[in-house]
Amino acid sequence: MRRKTFDTLVSGAGLLIAVVLLAAGGLLVWGHSFIEGQVHDQLAAQKIFFPPADSKAVQGDQFADMRAYGGQQLTTGAQAKVYSDDFIAIHITEVADGKTYAEVSALAQADPTNTTLQGQANTLFKGNALRGLLLNAYAFGTMGQLALVAAVVSFAGAAILLILSIFGLMHARRVTPEEEILTPTKQEPVSV
Repeated sequence: MRRKTFDTLVSGAGLLIAVVLLAAGGLLVWGHSFIEGQVHDQLAAQKIFFPPADSKAVQGDQFADMRAYGGQQLTTGAQAKVYSDDFIAIHITEVADGKTYAEVSALAQADPTNTTLQGQANTLFKGNALRGLLLNAYAFGTMGQLALVAAVVSFAGAAILLILSIFGLMHARRVTPEEEILTPTKQEPVSV
């Protein structure tokens, strides 16, 4: 195969892949922006605020991550995870001496007149439901961040391929028309 043809084909393929990576990067940036916007808007609509850092509600070593967001409104996936795992989850364990919703609910169903068990089951259900919703916001926020990382990788790959393709096309212009590549060379017969 002629070297000029080879260089042109490989460079053209590199340009095509660079265009695909640019398009993928653009879609990934859009995905990141959409997810981040949705997570922010849905969390902001709930009007959840972290207790102030000096509040009695977040004193103790188990609330150290909560104090970092003291007084802020919960609007990001990372904040949702902290609020869920380092605030709600801790308080849920205090509702019924560490029993889960399933355990308390079973006891409450067995004793429907016990208002303490009914209240505990209700509180645990609400707390776990809120935790689940906040952790979903965290999961989607994480996917948005991954989309942003993938977009950066796509753009970097496109830039590298674009540069290499330009060099390949420049090389194709300098090569003599007769130069060959990937052609088998004739071997001399071996004499014994």
